[in-house]
Amino acid sequence: MTVNRKMTKLLLIIALLATVVFPVSVFADKGDINSIEFESSAKLDLVVGQTPKQLKVFANVEGSSSKRDVTGAVTWNSSNTTAVKVVNGLLTPFDSGTAIITATYNSMLTTIEVSVTHPFKDLKIEHKEGNYKLGDSEEKRTIKAKVLGGKSITEATDVTKDVEWSSSDTNVLTISDGKVNLLKEGKVTITAKYKGLTATYKTEVEMAFTDIDIKQNDKVVKDVETLMGDSAIKLTATTKAATQAESEDVTAKGDWSSSNTAVATVKNGELKVLATGKTVITIAYLGVKASVDVYVRSSYEAILLTPSKEQKLFMGEVLDVKAEVRDAANSTLNVSQNATWTSSDQLVATAKSEADAADITAKGVGDSTIKAEYKGVSREIKLKVLPTITAIEVEKAENEKSEKEMFKGDTLSLPKVNGTKLDGTKLELSQEIEWTSDNAEVATIKDGKIEGKAAGTVTLIGKIKEGNVSASKADIRNKSVEYKLTVLDKVLVLIGPEDNLVVVTGEEKAMPSVKVVMENGDERETSDKITWEITGTNAVIKSGTSGKTVRGLVKGSASLKGTYANKTITIPVTIEQKITKLEVEPASLEMNIKASKSVKVTAYYSNGKSANFSNTINWESSNPAAATVKGASVKAVAEGTTTLTGSYQGINVSLKVNVIPKLTKLTVNESRLNMAPGGKQTVVVTALYDTGKTADVTGLITWTNSKPSVAKLSSGSITALAKGSTSFKGKYNNKTVTISVKVK
Repeated sequence: MTVNRKMTKLLLIIALLATVVFPVSVFADKGDINSIEFESSAKLDLVVGQTPKQLKVFANVEGSSSKRDVTGAVTWNSSNTTAVKVVNGLLTPFDSGTAIITATYNSMLTTIEVSVTHPFKDLKIEHKEGNYKLGDSEEKRTIKAKVLGGKSITEATDVTKDVEWSSSDTNVLTISDGKVNLLKEGKVTITAKYKGLTATYKTEVEMAFTDIDIKQNDKVVKDVETLMGDSAIKLTATTKAATQAESEDVTAKGDWSSSNTAVATVKNGELKVLATGKTVITIAYLGVKASVDVYVRSSYEAILLTPSKEQKLFMGEVLDVKAEVRDAANSTLNVSQNATWTSSDQLVATAKSEADAADITAKGVGDSTIKAEYKGVSREIKLKVLPTITAIEVEKAENEKSEKEMFKGDTLSLPKVNGTKLDGTKLELSQEIEWTSDNAEVATIKDGKIEGKAAGTVTLIGKIKEGNVSASKADIRNKSVEYKLTVLDKVLVLIGPEDNLVVVTGEEKAMPSVKVVMENGDERETSDKITWEITGTNAVIKSGTSGKTVRGLVKGSASLKGTYANKTITIPVTIEQKITKLEVEPASLEMNIKASKSVKVTAYYSNGKSANFSNTINWESSNPAAATVKGASVKAVAEGTTTLTGSYQGINVSLKVNVIPKLTKLTVNESRLNMAPGGKQTVVVTALYDTGKTADVTGLITWTNSKPSVAKLSSGSITALAKGSTSFKGKYNNKTVTISVKVK
């Protein structure tokens, strides 16, 4: 019994401990509420007088992702009802302050912080009276922004650091956190924005003074002159006040600058000279600037270098350069020893001053600038150092003739000359070569060109320019090259054949004859001296014992180009099949004066094909007074005969032409005859021509008889046979005549 009571007490203790350690919600059944929360946990800012704010509370349900609105079921409480009251979650602000709003549901609760302020109004900018002046103290340049509202409805709050400041012209002034930064004179509006409120302040920035005077030795100066080598110059700056206030020394306060720091620099008014030239020294202070021109002159007008132009040396050579200054008219002073000599590249060349001249020594291949400077004047010369050269030669193109040709009156570029370096590679030295002519009457050298003077031959000799080498002279300067040249008379024109050159496939034809006309009017036959070349693949040029010929390969065309001296000529070439026969139609022609007729020529090739060659044959007339021919057209000129002849591919053709007057009319001696049977009558027919000439053509007439039983006509005689009527019609050269006969 005692054991059971002890067990019962133990179970009760365990149950109580479980209740304390594990709340009811831990063992909540599905569908029970396990926590509550506001719709948003963020702090709320309310303004007195605004529409009340409704809060909502949602409960989290066990086993569900959805939330339950329990706003109307919770108990509400405000920690500061003076600032804000809450009824069923509806917040109403009354006065500035902070409150904690608590919502309780069963044993669960949630809180949210609420801050209440009064509405802001009447934003104002507080500032010193009057306008600003450049240089004003920070105190005068400080302004404030205040606004009613926030914590108190009646007291102004300083929001200087919270407002958004702006300037209508940031070139005049800028503003940040109420601090005004003055830049230059001008009118400007300062604006402050805060919580939807805007306040403005119009002001003006004025100059604190009008000008600055720059002085040297207490005297105002507009320009300063000094010489190279002079000591530093002390300049001071003082303001010229806009009012009657005293001037201020701003030498140490102003911002000094030099427009050309290579000539002179300035710091706190101290001017240091560096080189000859002009610079403008400026001081700027509180928007006002003042300037003075500074001229730095040399003690000497000029420095002269001898040699003065670009120099070229070979490795190891030494060049003497003398430096002189002009110290008076017609007077020079050698300052080679006292001048400062520099080389822009010591690896290429070094410069060392000596008593009479500086020694410039070539040390490495490349370019350098040698400079001599003496008391503000300086001068430079360019120097190029070339590698060691063992030999020089004239550059020749492939297949170039050993002797170059040019024409009288023309100019020709000087040849390229290459030097051989120690490693065997080439270096062009054309610009380093000096040329001379061994016959100036034939050709001369002028302005870097060869000028042809007269026909003949000449040898040009080229050597490396001597330069101004004073020591260690390179051996290559003692070597030379030769360039042989032929000057030719100039050609005016080349005259060749008018027609194409016709070549038969598989056969060769001699080059066409070409005549050359020189500029002086002389004519020469130069066919054997012309250089020929042919374009295309239908023909080739062949060389034989009798000279060059053109051989036809394939039917087609090509161009034969001939060059002689300064002129070229182009002759069209036609390559065609072998012709075996030429046939002329008609075989002969009979024509009236002034009439024209065409001649047809048909060519038959070896392959069996034929072609119309009517306009290809070049006909010639043996008697142009009787008839002429052009192309395929023959024209009768006067009564007579002629023979037309022509040829093509060595085949000759001919055509006889007979030119006769044109028959205009036939007449008969008796056109009507009355005869008795057995009677005879002689008939004579006369031809009348357009030239006025007449002829008896009785024997040439062709007669027809309408009734042979009545009469007959033979050998110009009509014989009556029987009674009746008949007619004889005679015809000759398309003209007719009629004789009527009656036999009684």
